[in-house]
Amino acid sequence: MGANVIVTAIVIIYLLLMLWIGWYSSTKISTNTDFLVAGRRLGPLLMAGTLAATEIGGGSSLGVVQNGMSGFGLSAAWYIITMGIAFVILSFIAPRFRAATVKTVPEYFRRRYGKSCGIITAVIMLLPLVGLTAGQFIASAVILSTMLGIDYQVAVIIVAVVVTVYSIMGGLWSVTLTDFVQVFLIVIGMIIAVPFALRYAGGWDNVTTNIPAGTLNMFQGYDLFGIISLVIMYTATFSVGQEAVSRFYAARDEKAAKGGAWLAALINFIYAFVPTILGIITLALINMGKFSTDQFAKVGARYALPILAINTMPAIVCGFLFAGIISATMSSSDSDLLGAGSIFSNDIYKAVLKPDASSQSVMRVTKIVMCLVGVASMLIALFNTQSIVSILMFCFTLRAAGSFFPYVMGHYWKKASPAGTIASLIAGTIVVVYLEHVSKGILFGIKFSQPIIPGLVAAFICFIIFSFAMPPRIETTELAPEEDD
Repeated sequence: MGANVIVTAIVIIYLLLMLWIGWYSSTKISTNTDFLVAGRRLGPLLMAGTLAATEIGGGSSLGVVQNGMSGFGLSAAWYIITMGIAFVILSFIAPRFRAATVKTVPEYFRRRYGKSCGIITAVIMLLPLVGLTAGQFIASAVILSTMLGIDYQVAVIIVAVVVTVYSIMGGLWSVTLTDFVQVFLIVIGMIIAVPFALRYAGGWDNVTTNIPAGTLNMFQGYDLFGIISLVIMYTATFSVGQEAVSRFYAARDEKAAKGGAWLAALINFIYAFVPTILGIITLALINMGKFSTDQFAKVGARYALPILAINTMPAIVCGFLFAGIISATMSSSDSDLLGAGSIFSNDIYKAVLKPDASSQSVMRVTKIVMCLVGVASMLIALFNTQSIVSILMFCFTLRAAGSFFPYVMGHYWKKASPAGTIASLIAGTIVVVYLEHVSKGILFGIKFSQPIIPGLVAAFICFIIFSFAMPPRIETTELAPEEDD
């Protein structure tokens, strides 16, 4: 009982700290630009912390541990390593993103390709953010329910309320500062857990003798094509996902945007093997008989990491680990919430419904939408039991496929046209939804593990063909002017 009190106290203090940071950040907000892009004042260190924390979420903690213990072995690390590779690639185009001085991705589409493209992009990007937020709520609630012994549904409600409140209070300032704290909790909390788990297993040699042959093979779960597919998926979605690309918009300058991407990549490379090793140790413990598969039968393999922690670590270490894992999931869900609110207020409310809306009015609508998305995501999390990684994968793919080429090439190619952009958005979305929900990944007799590949190919072909067939009235990469409040 005493141990449980210590663990619970640590996590409660952490949750209260997040709320305090939200309040503190709210004192720094005076305009909509402050709220949406932190006044464009982030240096490379804050950039790196918030970028890494945003993308290291439920899939990268609970999901990778689950994969590490259930067939992927050491190759589960590719899920996070490929994120780092994507950040390296993005570092070369991040300065262009910052130079555009927009607040959202749909705003770029609107000012580059026209109002219709902005609206279509806003809708395509808004809906997946709800799914992404729900996925992170699920992961956070898994930890709370296991740790406190409370009902999963109650845990979902607690997580949803805390994240939504501190995100609404301070906008991107709040999200950035909480992310900066959270990324250290994530990495350090998980690293500290490894030696305790190893000691419980009797050392690394004991682990290796109790795992199947091939578990330590980096290519057991992913072949080269699978790895390349992940790199492409992450590069595409980090380029156009509001929760990630808003960090580049918020950078102090182009140099800070580039440096932040490199540092975020480094954090991913370091972190990648930590949850993977914890998953492998859990597998060894099951094979040794120290864990029973019955422990997972009731709650599911997604609870592997919490059960490992409870059984192998002192209360104070367990508390910090739980705070770290909750950090991982909360630091992603707050960004998804802000992304959804930003897109609706900036690109639907102000751009379409009320063009003369004041900065304060737009900021108020952002907060209202964040609250609504928080509630919707909470409801989805309450009743959704799918694999965390699967939910995130589909959401990533859906919004990235059609918008990637018009967005990235729009910064460089003067002939990119509105017609090509609309064709790309429609084609990419249709192909991804078809593969995911109709054909079960099969297209022209070929089985695709990642719908992102054929989705991007279809989008690229349509983008090029329609841009040449229906060229822009003026060939330029410059954006139409828009007031920046």
